[in-house]
Amino acid sequence: MVNENYEPNDREEAVIDLFKEGRDSGDPWGRVNPLFLRQSSSLDKGQVEYALRNLKNAGWVKQVNQGGLYEFVEDPREDG
Repeated sequence: MVNENYEPNDREEAVIDLFKEGRDSGDPWGRVNPLFLRQSSSLDKGQVEYALRNLKNAGWVKQVNQGGLYEFVEDPREDG
């Protein structure tokens, strides 16, 4: 269940933006792993892990497998 009251911090917002990258252009989007997040941002390993854990606990993303693949679930701040 998505926590609609959760307010992501700046680092979590950066992670959410990377999950959504490609959505408006029709490119594949919505799935990332921690390495991609580190390579595509200024976040270090600990910051990425913390952000993913918080977003997962809030229900905004889910972990797809034990290998570290994560999938975007929902951003309740968006309409529709």
